[in-house]
Amino acid sequence: MKQLSLLALVIGLCTSSVPGAQTGLRDIPMAEVQAAFERPLSQHPRLLVTDAQLAEIQARLKSSPALQAFYQAVLDKADTILRQEPVERIQTGRRLLSVSRTCLDRVLHLSTAYRLSHRPVYLERAQKEMLAAAAFSNWNPSHFLDVAEMTAALAIGYDWLYPDLPETSRGTIRQALLEKGIKPALKSAGWVRGHNNWNQVCNAGITLGILALAEDEPQLARELVHRAVNGVQAVMAEYEPDGAYPEGPGYWVYGTSFNVLLLAALESALGTDFGLSQAPGFAGSAAYYLHVTGPTGLYFNYPDSGSRGDFLATVYWFSQRYRQPSLAWQQDQLWREALSRSPSALVQDRLAPLALLWRQGEPAAPQALCWRGRGSNPIAMFRTSWTDPEAVYLAIKGGSPSVSHGHMDVGSFVMDADGLRWAMDLGPESYNKIESRGMDLWGRGQDAQRWKIFRYGNLSHNTLVVNGQYQRVQGSAPLIRYSDRKAFPHAVFDMSSVYQGQLAEALRGAALLPGGPVLIQDEFQATDRPTTVRWAMVTPASVSVEDNKTALLRQEGKTMRLTVLTEAQVQLRMWSTAPPADYDAPNPGTRMIGFEVTLSAGQAARSAVLLQPPAAEGKTTVALQPLLRWSAPQ
Repeated sequence: MKQLSLLALVIGLCTSSVPGAQTGLRDIPMAEVQAAFERPLSQHPRLLVTDAQLAEIQARLKSSPALQAFYQAVLDKADTILRQEPVERIQTGRRLLSVSRTCLDRVLHLSTAYRLSHRPVYLERAQKEMLAAAAFSNWNPSHFLDVAEMTAALAIGYDWLYPDLPETSRGTIRQALLEKGIKPALKSAGWVRGHNNWNQVCNAGITLGILALAEDEPQLARELVHRAVNGVQAVMAEYEPDGAYPEGPGYWVYGTSFNVLLLAALESALGTDFGLSQAPGFAGSAAYYLHVTGPTGLYFNYPDSGSRGDFLATVYWFSQRYRQPSLAWQQDQLWREALSRSPSALVQDRLAPLALLWRQGEPAAPQALCWRGRGSNPIAMFRTSWTDPEAVYLAIKGGSPSVSHGHMDVGSFVMDADGLRWAMDLGPESYNKIESRGMDLWGRGQDAQRWKIFRYGNLSHNTLVVNGQYQRVQGSAPLIRYSDRKAFPHAVFDMSSVYQGQLAEALRGAALLPGGPVLIQDEFQATDRPTTVRWAMVTPASVSVEDNKTALLRQEGKTMRLTVLTEAQVQLRMWSTAPPADYDAPNPGTRMIGFEVTLSAGQAARSAVLLQPPAAEGKTTVALQPLLRWSAPQ
């Protein structure tokens, strides 16, 4: 009774934070959840897949060589797991997360292999893995992501293997799910209505856990599902209005994949996801993920994202759910390439086996070459082609350093051309390395230690630095102009509040010009004091400065010309990306090129940089126009 009382309090808190008037959000009453549970509960397996769907997969395997090859990759990975010892409770710093993820990876691959091959060896090894995790003293509730992923792992294994697990093993796993996963979730509920990936991962993991045990804990199942379907809406609202994920592509993979697990498990177990999949921003977010990867296969890797992603089954769920085959086009490119070279590359992600369930049909190339996402961390992305591996790609962002996992990267951009990345982002730091030094990685104040880390401040990003100062953490740069017109696709951001007290005004525009050149244009005005504005770009290319305003970038036998367009007296120069402190990661093979503009008090200036691939040199004439004349407001 005490548990239920606490749970009722938490539900009251989280549902009151879901204002039905907001786009895509509504208060889902308990009566609606009760009604879903009054229908006959699906038998095991009920999480993500049913016996009928497993039969459909078996039928598709017989007629699809590509699907058979992927299935073989799953079996090969399962065979590798057979030779490995079960997980041990080894904590890294404050996290057990890598252990939880390993367990989920192994259990899902082994369970898939068993359900489709019926080889007892996979059942036995999955059972051994789950019993090892069940024997842990706890699943590290102080860092609740660890609990959520471990709960998801044992829930899926328990559910998928239920008919063939010995009753003693079922009892042990069931007890561990309840005592080490679900009950701790009643006490640690700050994530329930959070606005970042913790909400999605934790609500999904706990919901999978309680749905697996629904016949044993019917009332608790209703209460926790009610809590989850209301609480998760707070973070799903972050995708509004277009689908851009504020935490960047790496955390889109994490948060969105678990959000999909939540919706898919509700649908398979209860026959409804309570309309959550129809939230417009969430529904549009697979297009965001499609566009945020350049022709090089590299992400626009802001803010705490790695440089590229693995093959991702989650995208096939979007493609199937919203009947948009082209959303999965990029994943199918990875699929075909891996099958011809190294099929094991397809099963690196712990959720990869779900592609057997969600991949259907052959997607065509996308049609749209441009995409914009508004919201708290707006972004715009442009390319010249989907099918040309040497296409030009430009992506730029506005937003705020204050967003979850944010960097001082407002105004930063990346560029691909000729199959190479020319303008790049250095990426995130190692969380554990920084935390183990006693530094506060997660502070959001203007003077927080976070910004002392080289990769997190604006001195290392492709944006402006004013008088050597940091961007304003609470400032925000909205997308104020956008056009996807073929002749002049572009975006303009108002960065004035990000440089509040440093500049009276700051606008940045980015355009992909006909033939492939990229134009980055800035307009800024000094306050009542003299000001120095630095423009800089990180590149992996070697740089030859030819004169004050021209440089040639070279890498892998290819070139890119950088030209400064401004009436101001400037001198192109280089800045080092070497780590300034012993806690900073090295940045080998990179450097910064740029220039400084000196302004007198109140002076306004316009500067622009043209990046030209060889095919575009001599074919582009640029007459700079004020940014506010580039197009009508969007």
